[in-house]
Amino acid sequence: MSQKPKSIYTLQFILLCLSSLLFSSSFNMIIPELPSYLSSLGGAEYKGFIISLFTLTAAISRPFSGKLTDKWGRVPVMAVGSVVCLICGFLYPILSSVAGFLFLRLVHGFSTGFKPTATSAYVADIIPRERWGEGLGMHGLCFSIGGALGPALGGMVVNAYGIDIMFYSSSFLAFLSIVIVMNMKETLAEKEKLHKSMFLISRKDIIDIGALPAGIITFFSYTAYGLVLTLIPDWSEYLGAENKGIFFTAFTIASVMVRFGAGKVSDRHGRVNVILAGMIIIAVALFVISIGDSITILLAGASLYGMGAGILSPAINAWTIDLSDPAHRGKAIATMYISMEVGIGLGALLGGSYYSDQIIRIPQIIKFDILVLILGIAYLLYWKRKYSKRKIF
Repeated sequence: MSQKPKSIYTLQFILLCLSSLLFSSSFNMIIPELPSYLSSLGGAEYKGFIISLFTLTAAISRPFSGKLTDKWGRVPVMAVGSVVCLICGFLYPILSSVAGFLFLRLVHGFSTGFKPTATSAYVADIIPRERWGEGLGMHGLCFSIGGALGPALGGMVVNAYGIDIMFYSSSFLAFLSIVIVMNMKETLAEKEKLHKSMFLISRKDIIDIGALPAGIITFFSYTAYGLVLTLIPDWSEYLGAENKGIFFTAFTIASVMVRFGAGKVSDRHGRVNVILAGMIIIAVALFVISIGDSITILLAGASLYGMGAGILSPAINAWTIDLSDPAHRGKAIATMYISMEVGIGLGALLGGSYYSDQIIRIPQIIKFDILVLILGIAYLLYWKRKYSKRKIF
């Protein structure tokens, strides 16, 4: 008689998920309010930099976080990411000039450059390989819940108490994430003491060639997210939304509904098929958003986008780990996240630059990104055909 599979929902895993939920809430709660906040500082023309600067430092820090994750440990790298969120939340009200704001967006990006890299490696350490999709899907679900609660909570706090209290609330959530992380057990078997050599990055430390296919697909898939983060708050306000975080709430609810099941499906039927389905749904969602002229259609598009992202994300994460060498798991995950940051950053920068506060341009920009997704789909189909006999695909 076969034994019942051991549950993956251990105390370690639950604490990890709770920490990520709080971390995600911390940095996501401020995003919908940042475009109007920057305009109030006199920097409306720099809206494209809100996300692109954040993702720039996130991408730059990935090789460091990947190397530190593989040598220094998962727990301290996760803690560093949350500490950056805590500090930045307190500094936004103090550095209240355009230059100060843009500087903080650069610094804030280090948070997502560190914590998600170490977190994904931690998940892979404590979850059996045959259930990576499920485990990463559940963890991603918690991260997404934070992505939904954060913007909604941020909007409520701003309306009730003002934007400074919102920034301080962001810091408080990051503090709670740190408390949880620092009480977790380290999973890196051969942990080294922190040394300056860990900060010396060579060319081979930057990209994991084996994980590059997952990185390429990640790049194509996430340019749209950069556009959404930059443009949708203004578009929501234009369509009459009282809370600019409502799009992200609908997006995340839909993502949560499919994410757990999608991870299991990718474990059983292959990553590429699931990734392909997610990309197609995102392309359809972008079309719906681009033709919408009401909050109802916007939320329908947000829900479709959330479904696509919820299907795509755990499969890409698991595929990246499938392609990695266990000794360089942090580097492989960092490669995937570098691609994500480049995609988000370019989408935000180019879309925001063309937008230039001319609201009528938003649908055009979103339609153009559908072509970018189609290029990604074409590459994935080519890859699937070339490597169709490999189990991990």
